[in-house]
Amino acid sequence: MKIIAVDCFGYDLKYAHGEYVMSGSRAATTEVGTLVRLRTDDGLEGWGEITPLGNRYLPTHWAEVRAALHTLARVVIGLDPTNISVVRRAMDHALLGGGYAKSAIDVSCWDLLGKAAGLPISALLGGVLQEDFPLYEAVPLRSPAEMAAFVVERQEAGIHRFQLKVGNDPHDDAARTRAVVDVAERESLIVADSNGGWNLRAAQIALREMAGLPVFIEQPCRSTADCIFAMRHSELPLVLDESILTSEDVFHAKRAAGAVSINIKISRVGGLTEAARMRDLMQELDMMVSVEDAWGGDIVTAAVSHLAASTRPENFQNASFMNDWTNGHVAGYSPRSVGGRGSAPTGPGLGIDVSAQGLDPIFTIDSKDAG
Repeated sequence: MKIIAVDCFGYDLKYAHGEYVMSGSRAATTEVGTLVRLRTDDGLEGWGEITPLGNRYLPTHWAEVRAALHTLARVVIGLDPTNISVVRRAMDHALLGGGYAKSAIDVSCWDLLGKAAGLPISALLGGVLQEDFPLYEAVPLRSPAEMAAFVVERQEAGIHRFQLKVGNDPHDDAARTRAVVDVAERESLIVADSNGGWNLRAAQIALREMAGLPVFIEQPCRSTADCIFAMRHSELPLVLDESILTSEDVFHAKRAAGAVSINIKISRVGGLTEAARMRDLMQELDMMVSVEDAWGGDIVTAAVSHLAASTRPENFQNASFMNDWTNGHVAGYSPRSVGGRGSAPTGPGLGIDVSAQGLDPIFTIDSKDAG
């Protein structure tokens, strides 16, 4: 099998609950998504997606992603997409960095590998260990009362795992967290996520005021080193996210930071290939695994679902189905959550039927453009 063309499409994804607010006045209502379709000489197509959450959350944005994809598309023409290692080496040779763009092509290759083998990606990642798994939902940064009301509403829909957006004034953040804990049902899991928004002093104040609450603390400061410093007098369990990019970072997260869990964002680590490696390492280190991405729709959700389904249940914390959070559905709102739980499609590859209808064509690179 050979890649004969790379198509790039754009679309917009609106947040389903109005405005998504994080620390540092970072907010989103609609984000710009980019889809990649690899076409092959035997008629199979593979799909991937990369949708950054704004321009100040992770070090990328939609225009940068599309520029990188234009460069990468030329070097993958003629390659066998089922030989994922060869595709990744070609991309790395052509572009230093650009992991977010590479992620979309990597996922497209996994989709094609599954279709060629007649197997879902979850089977290629080792097999399904969870027929369904718990999902979490983020609680936008608002007043304590508004955040508590959001949790009550979503609990009624079956969600029992919540990631509270904090990271502003530490006293206010502690009040937000206490308000949510007060309304949370017994089985609910609560994570207070600063997204690296606190400086060291603010983190220490917030941690002191949250002491004794049944919550996890996620990425209190921007760097792992500062998270270690901030957490050294706290007994609350630590989750790391934005500062974990490689397998080496995973070791450091456990050995130096004492983290009990890491959120793996597929696009942040460059695709399913590296995400699966990091997931396997975390399982061997007996850490808890969360699987998600920065933003996205049906394609991102399908990729997340296969990694989640093939994760050991005893090491699995939760996943996010981004197509529950956004309204840009390119595969008929599939996969879809049920009662706060997700499952992976059983069809070949991603297991979803993606339609290009209504998408904005950005570019097409084929054999006459490559080289």
